[in-house]
Amino acid sequence: MEFTTLQKDMIAAMKAKDKVRKDAISSLVSAAKKVAIDEGCRDDITEEIVNRVILKEMKTVKEQIDGCPDERADLKAEYQARYDIIGEYAPKMLSAEEVENVIREKFADVLATKNKGQIMKSVMGELKGKADGKVINQVVSELCQ
Repeated sequence: MEFTTLQKDMIAAMKAKDKVRKDAISSLVSAAKKVAIDEGCRDDITEEIVNRVILKEMKTVKEQIDGCPDERADLKAEYQARYDIIGEYAPKMLSAEEVENVIREKFADVLATKNKGQIMKSVMGELKGKADGKVINQVVSELCQ
């Protein structure tokens, strides 16, 4: 996801007076700016940074949804709406089959060791942000058996 797209969508949500959408996108924009400043690339916010921020925000909102008490349906609905909006911008994640194919192709030499820690260390550098860590862990566990 490009940073300029987020900014344009935030402006469009402001003009449409869609407060929920504007707030969700605004949180992504500000988080991306903060990470870019922290990493020393204030003027050049890369797609990688934006995607990383989007995934982190999705995880945070998912935790809010899961931790919200059932009697607070209004709050849960607000968090779910925010999660759905952020999900629209999230990069497509690889499926378990795609992860397995990548591991078998690129990491066959490491896979032969059957050392799960070593395999995870090698694989996570390549697949971080492209696949869910839980899916990667599950695939590696199956391949090590």
